Amino acid sequence: MPTGVHLRDARQQLFDAAERVLLRDGPNGLTSRAVTDEAGCAKGVLHRHFPDFDAFLADLVLDRAAQMETQASALRESVGTGTVADNLTGGLVALFGPIPVAIIPLITFRDELRARLRQARPGGGIEILARATTAISAYLAGERARGRIAADADIDSLTLSLVGGGHLLFADRDPGPPTRAAVHKLVAAVIADAVQRRPA
Repeated sequence: MPTGVHLRDARQQLFDAAERVLLRDGPNGLTSRAVTDEAGCAKGVLHRHFPDFDAFLADLVLDRAAQMETQASALRESVGTGTVADNLTGGLVALFGPIPVAIIPLITFRDELRARLRQARPGGGIEILARATTAISAYLAGERARGRIAADADIDSLTLSLVGGGHLLFADRDPGPPTRAAVHKLVAAVIADAVQRRPA
């Protein structure tokens, strides 16, 4: 596409192109040239919308992290319904979709990107994992308030175990993501004591 041709919804098209490159070629393959080639536009289009490539990546991460709110909201709304293990299994499967899992190593290996994200979201942390942590913690707190897990359950430790274990399961995607049964097995093991000790 010639430089002068207007790209409709350029930011969104560039984000979508970056997702495709990231899923296909991994973090090392995600360059500004790869993104603009995938989007079918001139390299200058990206730089008309973003000061530099790390600014583009930071906006991409924040945009995709914000989209996780849909899954987080669904998990919060499931408090008090079904079983705690089934709800958490569904929550982890939804939160650790292909794009969030692909973005985590991108953040891990790009120092400047982490610095940009810390500026945008003071407090540090890896944005995708932080969103998952907030969602799981809020759900567990809701279930504790309803008496479906023990009143003295350590929400922070349970959350870290679920998010950390879930990330490890989903990060090893060869030959593919874990089965729902594998995720459920992890969840059941992590929450077993807290669920068993809840009031009758």
